[in-house]
Amino acid sequence: MDGQSCLLHNTREKIALISRRIVLLGKTGVGKSSLANTIMGEDVFSVCHSSISERSLSRLETKCVNGRNISLIDTCSVFDTCTSGTLLRDEIVRCITMCAPGPHAFLIVLKVEKFTQQEQDVIKKIWQYFSEDAMKYAAVIFTHGDQLPEGMKIEDFVSQNNELKNLVAKCGGRCHVIDNKYWKNNEENDYRSNQFQVAEILRTVDKITEANNGSCYTNEMLQKINSEMQVEEEHIRQSSANMSQEEIRDKAKTLLVNKLLIIFAGTATGVLLGAFLGVAKMVTSTVINLNEHSGVNELVSTTSGRATLALAAQNGLVQGGRLGYAAAEEAGSPQEAIQKAAKAVLDHAAK
Repeated sequence: MDGQSCLLHNTREKIALISRRIVLLGKTGVGKSSLANTIMGEDVFSVCHSSISERSLSRLETKCVNGRNISLIDTCSVFDTCTSGTLLRDEIVRCITMCAPGPHAFLIVLKVEKFTQQEQDVIKKIWQYFSEDAMKYAAVIFTHGDQLPEGMKIEDFVSQNNELKNLVAKCGGRCHVIDNKYWKNNEENDYRSNQFQVAEILRTVDKITEANNGSCYTNEMLQKINSEMQVEEEHIRQSSANMSQEEIRDKAKTLLVNKLLIIFAGTATGVLLGAFLGVAKMVTSTVINLNEHSGVNELVSTTSGRATLALAAQNGLVQGGRLGYAAAEEAGSPQEAIQKAAKAVLDHAAK
C-alpha cells in the first residue's frame, strides 16, 4: 500500500470511529419520531402528532446501529408555527444546544405526498436556523413509502415535482424512502423493506461524513455554544472529579440551556420594550416641539416620517437589547431576567 492509499485508509478508519450526530428536521406529523425509532430498531422516541408541548420536546438518543455509534436528535415541533413564542424559543435553544458542536448529517423528513407551499415554507424556515450551507450535510427522507405506486422508486416520485427535484438536487441528490408502518417485516433485500432502507440511509450518512472529512456542520451560533459548553465542562470537571466525560457533558448541556434561556428572555424583553419606548419617545418629542397633534400624522403618513420612526425603533431596539442582556446575566431564571430587563430599560428611559 503506497503512502497516499495508507493515509486514505487511516482517514477512513478514523471517520468510521466517529459517533455521528444526526438531526431530524421537518414539521409535526411527517413521521420524524417514528423514523428515529425505525433507525434505532426500538421505540426510544415518543411519537407525538400534536403541536409542541412539554411532552413533545426535542430529544437526543445514542445507540450502536449496524456497527455505527449513532446519536439521533429528534427536533419534534421546532418548525411548527402554531405554538407560543416562548415555548418555541425555548425549544430552539434546547435543539441547538443538543446539536453542539454540530451535526454530521441532517435528515429532512417529508411525506410521500404533494409538495405544497407549506412544505416549502418549512424548508425555508430550516435554512433560517442553519443556513443553506447545511445542504452539503443533508439528505431527504420520505416517510409513508406505502403511498408510492407499486414498482416506483423514490427518485421517480421526486422527478415529478420541480420544487422537490430542486431540493433533492441541492442535497447532492441524496434521498431515501421508508414506511414505519407497513414495511417492517419485508425481506431484508427488498426495496420496500425498512431494514434495507435503514442500511441505505446509514450508508448515505457515512458518505456525507467522509465527503466532509469527518467534520460536522457548524455556524457562528453553534461555535459560540460549543465554546460556552467547553467552559461549563471545565468548571464541572474541576468541581466534580468523579464524574465521567459523558456525565460532565450532559450536565454542561443542561446548565447551558438554562443559561441561554435566561439570556434570551432578558435580551428579547429589552429589544421589544426598547423599540417601543424609542418610538414613543420620538412621537412625544415631535408633539412637544410642534405643539400640535398634526406632528404625529406627519410622522406616520410621510416617507421621511416613517423612516424617522423606524430609526427610533432601531436605536431603541439596540439599546434595549444591550440593557436586557446585561440585566439577564445577573438573573437566576427567565422570569427574573424579564423583570430585570424591563426595569433596566424603563430606568434608562426615565433618565
